[in-house]
Amino acid sequence: MRPYYVTTAITYPNGDPHIGHAYEYIATDAIARFKRLDGFDVRFLTGTDEHGLKMVETAAAEGIPTAELARRNSDVFQRLQERLNISFDRFIRTTDPDHHDASKELWRRMSAAGDIYLDTYSGWYSVRDERFFVESETELLDDGTRLATETGAPVTWTEEQTYFFRLSAYTDKLLAHYEANPDFIGPDVRRNEVVSFVSGGLRDLSISRTSFDWGVQVPEHPDHVMYVWVDALTNYLTGVGYPDTESERFRRYWPADLHMIGKDIIRFHTVYWPAFLMSAGIELPRRVFAHGFLLNRGEKMSKSVGNVVDPINLIDTLGVDQVRYFLLR
Repeated sequence: MRPYYVTTAITYPNGDPHIGHAYEYIATDAIARFKRLDGFDVRFLTGTDEHGLKMVETAAAEGIPTAELARRNSDVFQRLQERLNISFDRFIRTTDPDHHDASKELWRRMSAAGDIYLDTYSGWYSVRDERFFVESETELLDDGTRLATETGAPVTWTEEQTYFFRLSAYTDKLLAHYEANPDFIGPDVRRNEVVSFVSGGLRDLSISRTSFDWGVQVPEHPDHVMYVWVDALTNYLTGVGYPDTESERFRRYWPADLHMIGKDIIRFHTVYWPAFLMSAGIELPRRVFAHGFLLNRGEKMSKSVGNVVDPINLIDTLGVDQVRYFLLR
């Protein structure tokens, strides 16, 4: 049978799951099930992204260790998938030991390629988005609060010594890949957005933090932890046995056939991720598809906004098949 490797985005377990998470799980599960019926040998990966400053701050607010928060909330997300009859092959957690090994090896490869260097970062950072912004990408409100223009998330000024990835060196390579592989990004409206963004030129990316220690330690530099998106994206490699690139599983399933993600994280998956893989000498995934959002009274449902719909309540009230049908129709 022909292999088919499909993934969801891994979710931040800093709060309870909402129906938007269920939508992505169900949509991806439908693809996985259809491919199996069509005779493919499917590997279906999903899971949680347990690292990052957002997790540290949430745990501190609850007065519990970050590891306890990660374990407790990841269990909730896994139980949701089981209630939804999601046919995943592995539920990965970025605290898994094999994932730390995979992330460190990817870092070593990028470093060996000459694409990582030490410098000082100063700029605006959004904890909610786990993302850096330059000042032109923010706006100052009358009350003195500064927000990211694109996402509306609060940002704070950050200065620290970090490692950087030479993302600027990959502008032309990424554009060439988009041109040669028009189906790499879907739908077309998202592809056009990404091409426009990259065509404007890329800045080098800060990829480590020293202000907290919850994350994957940088090899040979344990005072730094990896920027959460470096290790989060690496989960797709971990799920097929990386760093053992000679293993039967890796040789059979990589490159991934489809990353199913929300449109809010398309830049990470279609700019940063392929650049990391190019640097490490690893084949790129075949397709990244960014779905839209479920809206509640016209607004995106989000833990941070507090307008979420609990999918477990819907399952208990209506039944799992009814919920799956409604979200897929």
